[in-house]
Amino acid sequence: MKRQLVSFDWALKNLLRNKANFEILEGFFSELLMQEIKIKNILESEGNKQTSDDKSNRVDLLAEAAAGELILIELQVEGQFDYFHRMLYGASKLITDYMVSGFDYHQVRKVISINIVYFDLGQGEDYIYKGVNEFRGIHKHDILRLSSVQKKNLPEIINVADIYPEYYILKVNDFDDLAKDSLDEWIYFLKNSEIPDGFSAKGLQKAAKELDILKLSKEKREIFEHFIKDRRIAESSSKTAVMEGVEKGIAIGTEKGKIEGKIEVARNLKLAGIAIDVIIRATGLSREEIENV
Repeated sequence: MKRQLVSFDWALKNLLRNKANFEILEGFFSELLMQEIKIKNILESEGNKQTSDDKSNRVDLLAEAAAGELILIELQVEGQFDYFHRMLYGASKLITDYMVSGFDYHQVRKVISINIVYFDLGQGEDYIYKGVNEFRGIHKHDILRLSSVQKKNLPEIINVADIYPEYYILKVNDFDDLAKDSLDEWIYFLKNSEIPDGFSAKGLQKAAKELDILKLSKEKREIFEHFIKDRRIAESSSKTAVMEGVEKGIAIGTEKGKIEGKIEVARNLKLAGIAIDVIIRATGLSREEIENV
């Protein structure tokens, strides 16, 4: 039996900052990063400030791991064409925000940026991407490694890439709902707000217990229901804007030529972060045509 749970973004704002629920986040981090992660604290970042836009569009949470890493979760629903730049800004700002005056450079904190997106970001076939910073030789194509002196003085560092921010992108809507491993079980939950019986990924059993809608207090349930209402209104407004844009584009296309008009519509929808499948239905163009605009 599947359990209907609160959405992960609402849980990030309202439930997962509680130390009693750290086990849920620790499980998610451990499955994604493929190493055991323990949370020391939940910290505040600039993005934690709530605005009217946060109600339905985005949310973030900043955790400090026991090993010292700063782990930032950014969850965004609506498209943003410069989101890659935003990822870089967020990680870079964390580094400067948590530098101590008079620090030595080797004390720069490791930042892990986890980005859960519910829109079509970039162009690729996978639904989970990892980005690291490596230095590769232009001529011999070797990876630059730590010297013996650096290894001696920085015993906690194994690879040069371990010093730099590490990025993860989870394109949730591209997941096919077939959980092939424990990380997929987490992606299934992020997409569907459900945890089927038999899922055993770290943290999910705790999530099934603590994020159950029926177990919320009356006050929290009302807050969640208002959140869902705001989300539906925002989604409806977004879809209405898309369809108005389609109609306007097709009208323009009548004058310029239907194909050219549809291509212009597809280009604008891609910039807005609309999923390709939606653009296909809206314009009638093929996937290849849309990917090439």
